[in-house]
Amino acid sequence: MTISHWLDTAEDDPTPREPLDGSRDVDVVIVGAGFTGLWTAREVLRRDPSRSVLLCEANTAGFGASGRNGAWLSAGIAVSPPELVRRTSPAIARDTILAMRDTVDAVIDACHTDGIDAQVRTGGMLRIARGPQELPAMRAGYDEFAALDLADDIHLLSAPETADRVRVHGALGALYDPHAAAVHPGRLVRGLARAVETAGATIVEHTPVTQVLPASPGSRARVVTPTGQVTADAVIVACEAWVSQLPDRRRDVLPLYSLIVLTEPIEDEVWEQIGWEGHELLSSHRYTVDYLSRTVDGRVLFGGRGAPYHFGSRIDPSYDQHRVTHDLLRDQLRTWFPALAGVGFASAWGGPLAMPRDWMPTFHLDPATRIGGAYGYTGQGVGTSNLAGRVLADLIIDGSTPFQDLPMVGHRARRWEPEPLRWLGARYLQRSLARLDARTARTGTPASSRSLAERLLRH
Repeated sequence: MTISHWLDTAEDDPTPREPLDGSRDVDVVIVGAGFTGLWTAREVLRRDPSRSVLLCEANTAGFGASGRNGAWLSAGIAVSPPELVRRTSPAIARDTILAMRDTVDAVIDACHTDGIDAQVRTGGMLRIARGPQELPAMRAGYDEFAALDLADDIHLLSAPETADRVRVHGALGALYDPHAAAVHPGRLVRGLARAVETAGATIVEHTPVTQVLPASPGSRARVVTPTGQVTADAVIVACEAWVSQLPDRRRDVLPLYSLIVLTEPIEDEVWEQIGWEGHELLSSHRYTVDYLSRTVDGRVLFGGRGAPYHFGSRIDPSYDQHRVTHDLLRDQLRTWFPALAGVGFASAWGGPLAMPRDWMPTFHLDPATRIGGAYGYTGQGVGTSNLAGRVLADLIIDGSTPFQDLPMVGHRARRWEPEPLRWLGARYLQRSLARLDARTARTGTPASSRSLAERLLRH
């Protein structure tokens, strides 16, 4: 079964790598060969090429969110600037945003350095106000950056200025942020896998990790697989939503499914009606989240978060398809662009993302247990994973990092509630926010911010 359009078109040798065969002893073992694991391996070997690095991948490199996402390389994390200020300070909030902006450039630079053709387009991002109910959120988005003196290159666009870039039905304006790019994530993740192997790392595929065991007096940390153990000076858990499938880690993150539809290539005369020559990333201000990108070969990707959370944090390949949600996404795309009323759809896919209890990603390495990891990106991992890899490499090699003051570094989120509370809360939020989006769109009136669902979602 097709995992995603991105992995189908990654232009990479599809032959699986060999699984682990017997026990190994290395300097660093990484659980997961997605963006986080690969960036970490790359950065460790850039700093010290003599280190032995092994990545254990349960499926194939890029199988998870790294090979399924919406093609967004952005400077955002799930926690908003005001919430960053509330949790830390204005100075640290500002440093965090600047570090993420630099990370977008770091990913693009790495593509050039490693010869990865990820089809990068540096058009920035447009958060579009589709109706009067979204105008306050659009203006607030600008004010949040301005309050931190970070709005010099952020622009509020009028409806005509927005239409000059892309003609979206009902658009009354947009917030333009240049710190974003569209990428081909399949090419990026598979290119990174080749690059780290060239640098000396080993990737074993179809090698699920069943246990992660800490170091103790007289023994090193290790991971256990069905075909052998790997002992190492440092173990890095880098499997995003699949963290919740490891023993005793079920409540560390909430695996929520994000689903995507992709059109057939669109004819030139239809593109003339739509515009979008800049390949900007697009989204609205809906609570239930929508995200769009334009591919190099003239397709439109539309993604969203409507798929239901599954009891017990279950992850299963059958959940990658959800007919009701995929049909809803197709209908929503046609409301954005009525010119696409007759367009065909080439594929639909999905996958889980990892949501931490407080929305904050974590980058950590315990000096006592020698177990670390990075995860909890809530759908914004294409960029964040690069910063995570650099931080983890610092911690592995030096024991400290110049990013030490960022709130993600050393952070460990409160665990999610046990079932059935977890399921009840997640389903309540999903249904309440969908109803809220429908009501505000119908009435043209902004949400009050006072409902229970809105208060629980605040981040």
